Amino acid sequence: MDNKFELDHIDFGIIEELRKDAKTTVKTLSEKLDLSATPIYERIKKLERSGVIKSYTIVVDEAMIGKTLHAFAHISLRNHTKTLFKELENNLLAIPEIIECHAVSGSTDFIVKILVEDMDAYKDFIMEKLFDVPNIGRVESFISLNMTIK
Repeated sequence: MDNKFELDHIDFGIIEELRKDAKTTVKTLSEKLDLSATPIYERIKKLERSGVIKSYTIVVDEAMIGKTLHAFAHISLRNHTKTLFKELENNLLAIPEIIECHAVSGSTDFIVKILVEDMDAYKDFIMEKLFDVPNIGRVESFISLNMTIK
């Protein structure tokens, strides 16, 4: 079954502008996309109702809240079953420092994005939280040197 929702260039324009700034007003969208405010508003509501737009979010300047270290960990399970895979995913998502969790194919099972204050906090995260998660077989860490957001 095809879950693809039919979109036109105006819908894609709305999505692109809202990706740049979710607080963009209908009036601003209307001016940028050369369409009156009412159809823009109706299209946004249609995109929301259909599930194309799932939610609105913010981008936080992590340094301003004392979080300056982004790390990525490649995590492999010790034992593989569907149940153990789901349990590990749920255990990872319960850890507040993990801000993204991706189940992936290849030589690792999960790639997680971690946000902490500094290297000491990362060491504590690994030693006190991640190593307590059952069924982790291997962890390989990567520290982000720079982040660019599109």
